[in-house]
Amino acid sequence: MVTKIQISEVGKRYEGRNPVEALSDVTLTVDDSEFVCLVGPSGCGKSTLLRMIMGLHRPSAGTVDVFADDPVLPPTAMVFQDYSIFPWKTVEQNVRFGFEGRRLPRAECDARVDKWLERLGLSQFRRAYPAALSGGMRQRVSIARALAVEPEVLLMDEPFAALDAQLRRVLQEELLALWQQDRRTVVFVTHSLEEAILLGDRIVVMSARPGRIIADIRVPFDRPRSPQIRTAPEFAELEGEIWAQLRDEVDRSLVGGAR
Repeated sequence: MVTKIQISEVGKRYEGRNPVEALSDVTLTVDDSEFVCLVGPSGCGKSTLLRMIMGLHRPSAGTVDVFADDPVLPPTAMVFQDYSIFPWKTVEQNVRFGFEGRRLPRAECDARVDKWLERLGLSQFRRAYPAALSGGMRQRVSIARALAVEPEVLLMDEPFAALDAQLRRVLQEELLALWQQDRRTVVFVTHSLEEAILLGDRIVVMSARPGRIIADIRVPFDRPRSPQIRTAPEFAELEGEIWAQLRDEVDRSLVGGAR
């Protein structure tokens, strides 16, 4: 396997009046085309780690390396929980925004925008503004914008957490189908063990703050994976095993006041 992301002995400390040690001695390798899910208690540094991969935060210790095939284009794109789309831009303009500052021919940009609007079911809404869309449609716009730039690594920070249960289930299944078509490298932060098992090749379990990796579990279900795997006894058994490892850390985070 080809290594796409290498995180080596990473620590992160936020200085200030009340210093916070967010991460400690985190080492993780993500291979090309892997879908890796990060789970752990609130405040354990999952999102911080994701932002380090994106290059938005610097580690206080250790190194984070993304090995890109294209030396010119940014290798990563991120989808956030709160959509992060511009309310004054149309759906099409939001998806096109990812190309600003990138030297791509106009025809290629147009083709990519059309492709991802179609694949995310947004073509008929291309001239609509976000205020006219449901939460699920807004998140589709955010995902389309990230995928349109065709990043080598897609980073997703609890992208479905703000949605109701039904919409969340629909978008989980859409993401599963999309990923199984192109097998892009994905690092996905979630609090849902069910979501992690459905989508991931591996589930990385983190401790309460300061976040450390306490388990790295390979999901045993074959690809292509059907959403119906949720009903299998083995699915529930794996979810129970992961929760058994995570439960003490969640309790510890509550005692420590993590948010």
